[in-house]
Amino acid sequence: MEFGLSDEQRLLIKGVRDFVEGELAPLEDEIETTGRLDPDKARAIFDKSKALGFYAMNIPEEFGGGGLSAVDTCLVEEQFGHTKDILIRRAFGNVYEVLLKCDEAQRERWLLPTVKGERTCSIAITEPNAGSDAAAIKTRAVKDGDGWKLSGGKHFISDGEFSDFFVVSAVTDPSAGSKGISLFLVDKASPGFTLGRNQAMMGLVGTTHSELFFDDIRLGRENLLGAEGQGMRLVLETLGRVRLTQVGARAVGKATKLLNLMTEYAKERCQFGQPISQFQLIQEMIADSTIEINAARLMLLRAAYEIDQGRDARDWISMVKVHAAETLGRVADRAVQVFGGMGYCKDLPIERLYRDARIYRIFDGTSEIHRTLVARGVLKKGSSLFDIG
Repeated sequence: MEFGLSDEQRLLIKGVRDFVEGELAPLEDEIETTGRLDPDKARAIFDKSKALGFYAMNIPEEFGGGGLSAVDTCLVEEQFGHTKDILIRRAFGNVYEVLLKCDEAQRERWLLPTVKGERTCSIAITEPNAGSDAAAIKTRAVKDGDGWKLSGGKHFISDGEFSDFFVVSAVTDPSAGSKGISLFLVDKASPGFTLGRNQAMMGLVGTTHSELFFDDIRLGRENLLGAEGQGMRLVLETLGRVRLTQVGARAVGKATKLLNLMTEYAKERCQFGQPISQFQLIQEMIADSTIEINAARLMLLRAAYEIDQGRDARDWISMVKVHAAETLGRVADRAVQVFGGMGYCKDLPIERLYRDARIYRIFDGTSEIHRTLVARGVLKKGSSLFDIG
């Protein structure tokens, strides 16, 4: 059982970490103040990242991406967790693996331009009455000749204002339940499309979360992603990796950043004639954070390993989603406590990270939903589901 990293992995991690610290971190305060990333600065970090080969690293090389394995992607995404969501999107891309389901003709129009950074995509599944229950959507795609007419709406669509096309889930067969849902590629410029309001959030400042409305948008066969009725299966197959990387790995990265900040502060901050790092209750918070982060990281890499072995990792991903997200929440809370009043003050990044941390227990399936999935897996297959080997 080998826990070491290869020289290539170490170089990759260092390269991404240096880019995050040198190019992205200096932009964070401005985004928090203005609520947006300046377009010229967005272009600059995109150009630099692209030149270094850091854009769309999760996509296979045959389509122009970096070709990273699931394990390598998690190692990189942990570094992404050290900065803001909007900076990750603009610098490194947000190319969802579900686009790999494009057929040959669709690749030219949607996949390849997205990998090159010429187009930007968002996933549009969530609706006001269908969050964790993705099969409860009301958006409909009704047969119309050799195509469909799309009607309905979505909300909380991350990067919706910036993206120029969307992967949209819609009911194509109301009688078939979850097997009656299909995915469609929908251009923002389509007649009948309306971009609604940006739904301001407690955290994730700089990233838009938009409403989308579809009024009888005409879709042809070329807009159908995968087979009709296979939408939920594609979502479960491909977006599970998003939960692992963009939630699990980034949660570990953010928690690690918070631990580093609180550890340094505890060594510098003096009360009662000594650094607060000498107080046992402060040591307890640092120790608990360290233990939980490392447990989450090992679970994360094990889940990624399962994917790289070609095995079904959905139960592992659910465990990571719960543990990493909740670890981040606890570490963020401890960091505020260690920093005291300064942790609650906007002069330091602690309160920002605390706000950002809260969403991790909600998006891409709540902790409650994923606990249910883990329990179902164990009840069906036994605890040996998670054995080594």
